[in-house]
Amino acid sequence: MKVVFAIDSMKGSLTSLECGNAAAQGLLRAIPDAEYEVRPLADGGEGTVQAVTTGCGGTFVNIQVTGPLGEKVHAKYGIIENPNKTAIIEISAAAGITLISEVDKDPFKTTTYGVGEMILDAIDKGCRHFIIGLGGSATNDAGIGMLQALGASFYDNAGNIVTGDNGYLTGGDLEFVDKITPDNFNPLLSECTFRVACDVNNPLFGPKGASHIFGPQKGLFESEIKVADKWMRHFSKVSSNALHIDLDPDYPGCGAAGGLGFAFKYYLGGELEAGNKIVIDETNLKKYISEADIIVTGEGRLDDQTAMGKAPSGIAHIAKVFNKPVIMLVGSVAASFDGDIIQDVEAYFPIIRRPMSLEQAMEPATAKVNIASTCEQIFRMYKAFDQ
Repeated sequence: MKVVFAIDSMKGSLTSLECGNAAAQGLLRAIPDAEYEVRPLADGGEGTVQAVTTGCGGTFVNIQVTGPLGEKVHAKYGIIENPNKTAIIEISAAAGITLISEVDKDPFKTTTYGVGEMILDAIDKGCRHFIIGLGGSATNDAGIGMLQALGASFYDNAGNIVTGDNGYLTGGDLEFVDKITPDNFNPLLSECTFRVACDVNNPLFGPKGASHIFGPQKGLFESEIKVADKWMRHFSKVSSNALHIDLDPDYPGCGAAGGLGFAFKYYLGGELEAGNKIVIDETNLKKYISEADIIVTGEGRLDDQTAMGKAPSGIAHIAKVFNKPVIMLVGSVAASFDGDIIQDVEAYFPIIRRPMSLEQAMEPATAKVNIASTCEQIFRMYKAFDQ
């Protein structure tokens, strides 16, 4: 029997590979001669760099870049040595909302400049293929900070170059951008491909756009939302002139990460895709699933969103294509979840073995024991019925 473990991280507790290795221990207790593979799983958000880089035998790069408020921050990304030399980058490492305090949140002052610096560093190291995780940004600059770092020039309506008060462009500088010349882009960008993990469908501007939907949680006041949205709308027109094509700011995902989705798609030729699909493709999970007898997936919390694009649901769907049974391990089940059946999953099992607080359950050593013990019992039952 061969089992593939592809479990999403239990955020704040265990990484994807730690979850999989703990589950594998339980399998071997029940069936010592079982074959297994532990594969990384992520949805393109937090934990993607760690999961994909480690799971694919890559290396980590630590660099200092411009943070969301202009301060220097230490950012980590991954490099996988394959024919394309792939860089795995989470934009939150340079422009994340967790990098600033609650009182300092202000999308008019935050920048994505550091994201561009990370891309340039990866290009200098030979990377030509990029996996970009959008999510968790503190910004609403439509990507102008990133584009500036990559070599684009910005001008106001009087023809003066706009560089920002501190040498980098922010969300507030969108007000002044009236012309863009991407002619000075790093020439090696033309050799690069970008797969962008984007799990929201919001357009660049409008009632469901970046400013209206995500602005408030990043610090925009009610009185500022319409202003920021107006700047986004104008930036779209300026971009069409700069790129000499008609752009579609309503394309699903353009409003992701404060408009970074728009910048990646139209300025860098990025493909906006579901995060779990990118990870599954890039880690060759289909091959491992096709060769397995049983698939074990899972996540920290089972809720009504589980079947709506989360990574474990992607694994389950692929497994069913190959007619493979799927078992799901979950840290907890949301009180709002009222279903006993998850599509393409034979059964799910909460791992908590005894009453405990959330803090206790999330303690890494405890979580590993719970996962291993639950998995052991599952495969003891499987062994009994397989005889």
